Amino acid sequence: MTRLVWFELIKTFTRWRTYIGFVAFCLIVPLIVAGLKLGGQRSFERRLLSLLQNDFVIGGNVLNGWFFGFFFMGALWVHIPVVLTIVAGDQLAGEGNAGTFRFLLTHAVSRTRIVTAKFVVTLIYTAAMVLFIGGLTLGLSLWAFGSGDLLVIRRGILVIPEQQLAFHFLAAYGLATLAMFVVSALCFFFSALTDNPIGPIIATMAVIIVSILIISLPFELFQKIRPLLFVNYFDAWQKVFDDPIPWAAIRRNAAILTGFIAAFFLMALAVFTRKDILS
Repeated sequence: MTRLVWFELIKTFTRWRTYIGFVAFCLIVPLIVAGLKLGGQRSFERRLLSLLQNDFVIGGNVLNGWFFGFFFMGALWVHIPVVLTIVAGDQLAGEGNAGTFRFLLTHAVSRTRIVTAKFVVTLIYTAAMVLFIGGLTLGLSLWAFGSGDLLVIRRGILVIPEQQLAFHFLAAYGLATLAMFVVSALCFFFSALTDNPIGPIIATMAVIIVSILIISLPFELFQKIRPLLFVNYFDAWQKVFDDPIPWAAIRRNAAILTGFIAAFFLMALAVFTRKDILS
């Protein structure tokens, strides 16, 4: 299995489209940071002061790199699935489109091992992408805006000392990675249903967009559906910045997200093992 995973890793990371997401964020994030540095930071500061100056005395470097690192996490998580689906959707559907599955299956490799290896590679790519984006956004933000305590405005106002922030961000990135595993697993499942790599990408993004709309609208019917949608548990990373940290709720969200990942993988495995390989 290790050799098969390694083989799939080489195939995945020698395709140029694997790096589309890395290149895109390497262009987008520095541009946003530069825009904030050259004037956008003042707009943030004016808005923040207008909200808080009547009740609080604001001192020190509040709009620092940690603040903008937190801001990026909240702003980019909707965009990250787009680049993840490019690789996840290609894992099975791309092989079917290229007509290489018959060649693979003639080497006495079971379908279960093929699907498992490709799924492991999909998760590795997902983790690499999320951690890359997290490191890039936080690193550039700290370099451009300096460090300091983190001001969190979410259901109230919380100031987290700088000495504790490394732990908070590492935990948040871990939970964000788990959430993105669900996106990749869903796209991987759709990839098992077709031989067209575009289909899984469109289907996954459609599911995410519809799910976000459902959890955002305050209709009673939608509120009943909400617990069944995986996007409802994507905010687990934000809970790390609460005080006290609701570990019970975080563990529950993480367990539910893990359940979705396992379910999508098992469905992909069931579909692929029964699939008629024609090419």
